[in-house]
Amino acid sequence: IIDPYVPPEGDARLTSLSKDGLKQKMEKLKQSAASQLAHHKGEPITGLEQLCCEHRLRELEGRRLQVCPGCVKGFLGKDSVKDLDFNKQKLHSLVTERCYPDMVRGNRYKTIRWSFVESLEPPRVVHLRCDSMVNKDNLYGQVTVRMHTRQVLAIYDRFGRLMYGGEQTPKDVLEYVVFERYLVNPYGTWRMHGKIVPEWAPPKDPIIKTVMIPAPALEPSQEYE
Repeated sequence: IIDPYVPPEGDARLTSLSKDGLKQKMEKLKQSAASQLAHHKGEPITGLEQLCCEHRLRELEGRRLQVCPGCVKGFLGKDSVKDLDFNKQKLHSLVTERCYPDMVRGNRYKTIRWSFVESLEPPRVVHLRCDSMVNKDNLYGQVTVRMHTRQVLAIYDRFGRLMYGGEQTPKDVLEYVVFERYLVNPYGTWRMHGKIVPEWAPPKDPIIKTVMIPAPALEPSQEYE
């Protein structure tokens, strides 16, 4: 991730009238100035120039609502099915090569049930960066979208036992999702590149693990019941 966004501490909880809220506003202005510099750096590239137009930003913010549920459905095949049905091709079209292993690692033999409930705040682009790779004409653009939503997530192990979350317990989720696009390609699309987890974020609920209790060792002369 190019120059990762640093979310202000207490985001979604502070008001602009409080002391910490005013500090948050000042930090936001500094980061906005850096984003404007990234915009000017990418002006010759049509993709970034269009992105920085206000209506293109709204389009990208709306695409966040389409891509993220699409990534889950691409991974699961449906809203809630087993690992055998996940759509690898669809997922590759929605996420980058960096993000793909993070989404599929450790999910084999598990049942994942996920649903999007509602958006608590409109999605907002908070960070914009543009940088070159190998040579100065090979430009990539990255944007960070802040998303405050309510979701339902439940993960079951291969025996059908609940490991994490619950289908009857919606949770408020504040996310900072990074999207990337290869700006030189006029037909390129924005794909999910990663997520930024702030240091002040509360720890996740522990995974409920189940283990097999070994049976007592039997002598060769004994028979299994």
